[in-house]
Amino acid sequence: MSLTSIGVFCALIASVAFTLNDVGIKFLSGDYPLHQVVLFRALVGLFITLAIMMPLEGGFGLLRTNHLRLHLIRGSLVVLANLLFFLGLAEIPLSEATAIFFISPLIITIFSVIFLSEKVGPWRWFAVAMGLVGAIVMLRPTANSFQWAALFPVGAAFCYAGLHTLTRKMGGTEKASTMAFYIQITFIITASLMGLAFGDGRYATQDSAALEFLLRPWIWPEPFDLVVMSGIGIASGIGGYFISQAYRVSEAALIAPIEYTALVLSIIWGITIFNEWPDSVAWAGIALILGGGLLMLWREAALKKQTAHTRIMPDQR
Repeated sequence: MSLTSIGVFCALIASVAFTLNDVGIKFLSGDYPLHQVVLFRALVGLFITLAIMMPLEGGFGLLRTNHLRLHLIRGSLVVLANLLFFLGLAEIPLSEATAIFFISPLIITIFSVIFLSEKVGPWRWFAVAMGLVGAIVMLRPTANSFQWAALFPVGAAFCYAGLHTLTRKMGGTEKASTMAFYIQITFIITASLMGLAFGDGRYATQDSAALEFLLRPWIWPEPFDLVVMSGIGIASGIGGYFISQAYRVSEAALIAPIEYTALVLSIIWGITIFNEWPDSVAWAGIALILGGGLLMLWREAALKKQTAHTRIMPDQR
């Protein structure tokens, strides 16, 4: 299997894991503070990384790094991206928040050209544009859609783009499990500090669902909710590892459109879990997103075939 195929496969696994994580976060957002859920999720994710992912890639010696500053910057970006996106989930529907967030593949593609000097041809730009148009169609940019809470997933998209631009830059020297480890550590530190600052609920407010989600007091989880928290921790650990692996081994401009799969999955989870059925406009958006992803994969296959043909021809002369 080529590195390109491995990258696409890892991105698909990560998309499934992250959308399951989003469903769990939205389910818990009405009862628990965000920093409590994030802390529990990070502890479980850290255990998954240390117990399974890191031994598979060579052991705990991978904790040593010469790029601690970059790891901390990367961890801060992913923490901020998560916090902003989850705050948006408390205010707006899952499919809408996900649709807004999916301006991130376009930003990643632009960043990959500016900061990584990657070459992006017209077919890739067209494929990314198709996915972006599909996201906009599902967003339905009316006056009601552009409420202030919609700015949360927009900010999350920019942070996410910066995160994976760094992932690609660091991928030559850092293993995916190393990057996942430092992300979970950053989550644990940030959530703990947030809990110490306002975990007693003294700043809680009823004026905004997002602020209430951020500032409400810690409570001991119900047994079923504890299972859900454990589940999102497992999903976070798996998703964090595989998305790091995807951007580590493949070009950012290639992997970014594959993540549009998560938008399709968010619609599926909305139907099966929250009973939110898409209408004809939403299905049109899904078709555009899938079309962009399939176009990207087709173009990569065509380029690979062309490269192989070019290498064979001189030997035949």
